[in-house]
Amino acid sequence: MRSRAFPVLALTTALLTIGLVVFGAVVRVTDSGLGCGNQWPLCNGTLIPPMDNMTAWIEWLHRLFAVLIGLFGLVTLVVAIRAYRHHDTRVLTITIIAAVLFALQSALGAIVVVLDLPPTAVTLHLGTAMLLLGALLVAGVAGGYQPKRIYGRDSFSMLAYTTTALSLVVILSGALVRGSGATLACTDWPLCNGEVLPFSQGALASIHFMHRLMVLALGVALLLTTLAALRSGRDTRLKVLTLLAAGLYLAQAGVGAMYVVSAAAPVWGAAHVGMAAATWSLLVIVSTFETLNQTEVRQTNAWQVQSEPLTP
Repeated sequence: MRSRAFPVLALTTALLTIGLVVFGAVVRVTDSGLGCGNQWPLCNGTLIPPMDNMTAWIEWLHRLFAVLIGLFGLVTLVVAIRAYRHHDTRVLTITIIAAVLFALQSALGAIVVVLDLPPTAVTLHLGTAMLLLGALLVAGVAGGYQPKRIYGRDSFSMLAYTTTALSLVVILSGALVRGSGATLACTDWPLCNGEVLPFSQGALASIHFMHRLMVLALGVALLLTTLAALRSGRDTRLKVLTLLAAGLYLAQAGVGAMYVVSAAAPVWGAAHVGMAAATWSLLVIVSTFETLNQTEVRQTNAWQVQSEPLTP
């Protein structure tokens, strides 16, 4: 038994979460993180900011967007409890985890504001948002996915899981670059201030360049994953999703270069984060498909063992 409404709700909430991540990037690149001062949930002592304070409105609308996602998440959780509490409890468990992550993300958002945007808290805030996005995607896919073919774990499985984890690391390192003020520590691309290895230029240049190295590592991992998917007997949906993730990665890397070359123009910064979130989302779905296919293999094997007649 499956709920037709649950996957739609979960994936809609996930899509809204991507929007929230992009909106959060807009908050950062426009320096609106403290647009409401050090106050939360109030904004400079009021419920609604004055009309002439643009940075306050950007931060306030970001908070309002988070409330909207919370409402969608609450409805998704209620539907999950009603539809999955007696069967397929893994969907309910993942949805509960998503609810906990939303609460944690909200708390981290308040901490970030109250503590004047410390880099570590900013990174954790974005990381929690990505985990929330991942949990919603896993729950939505698990609630509606039907494997067309089943196969066991192999080299593609490990590549898919590793690449997905690495994409999250790249996002976190990017948040650290922004939070530590290292965005323009390297003013050219692909070199860093004219050097191949700029580690002698100081901590900020090193942080920036380490992010680039992680992006390069993700590119290599994605290439290997895509080749493995195309050469394997995987479902066409998996192959298409992997190719889309690779394409988004290339676009994201190009936008990241433009962000540096344009001296941190806000539009490129927001697009860079949005594409990173979309790449992470596709890889999470690929990993979820792969896990569900393997689950079907285990369930089929267990059924076959139980069905074998006893021999004297």
